[in-house]
Amino acid sequence: MMFYLAPEGRRLIYFSFAIFVFLSLIHPLFSIPFLVIFFFLVYFFRDPEREIPQDNNLILSPADGRVLEVVESYDNRFLKSEAKKVSIFMSLLNVHVNRSPIDGKVVYRDYVRGFKKMAFGSKSSKLNERSYLGIEGKIKVLLVQVAGFVARRIVTYPKEGDFLRKGDRIGIIKFGSRVDLYLPTSVELFVKVGDRVKAGETILGVINKDENEERKVAELSNER
Repeated sequence: MMFYLAPEGRRLIYFSFAIFVFLSLIHPLFSIPFLVIFFFLVYFFRDPEREIPQDNNLILSPADGRVLEVVESYDNRFLKSEAKKVSIFMSLLNVHVNRSPIDGKVVYRDYVRGFKKMAFGSKSSKLNERSYLGIEGKIKVLLVQVAGFVARRIVTYPKEGDFLRKGDRIGIIKFGSRVDLYLPTSVELFVKVGDRVKAGETILGVINKDENEERKVAELSNER
């Protein structure tokens, strides 16, 4: 399977390799740790191509990892309503490039400074450093990139007004983290706690067709 390197990791990869080459000429034994670091960074920043399901009613996983939570919640930032929340934990061994779960336009962005506590804890969604991305398409979804204990930086690519296709790369979190996805309650979910998922490939759920009709009625009511 072909894969690329996420651009955020290339400088570190080149730097570690340069140190390895330099030390191998002076003292080969001292160069070994940097060779290990080089291979780890290549593995961590890998960005494999994915086969993206094309059905517009499907909601795809925004991250690789293990499903931590599937719960009823409330989003007061973007959906401003009751929501279904799916949380995915990314270990150091997972691909850390995040992808859009649906087709839609980015209409909301925000960034909150915070702690870097263990990302598998439920409180990390509220206390840790995080980046919010609100996408509006057939439905509205809020994607939250949450920094973990060893995460040093959250990168979010899209700007407000950008249009995304599901499966498009939307960012990366360096070194251990989680992604929370808030969805309308009408969405039918297919995943459960403990499931392993892949960004852009695993189907988290499906958009209830009635959701589109309810949304149109609500929009017409607001216009009146």
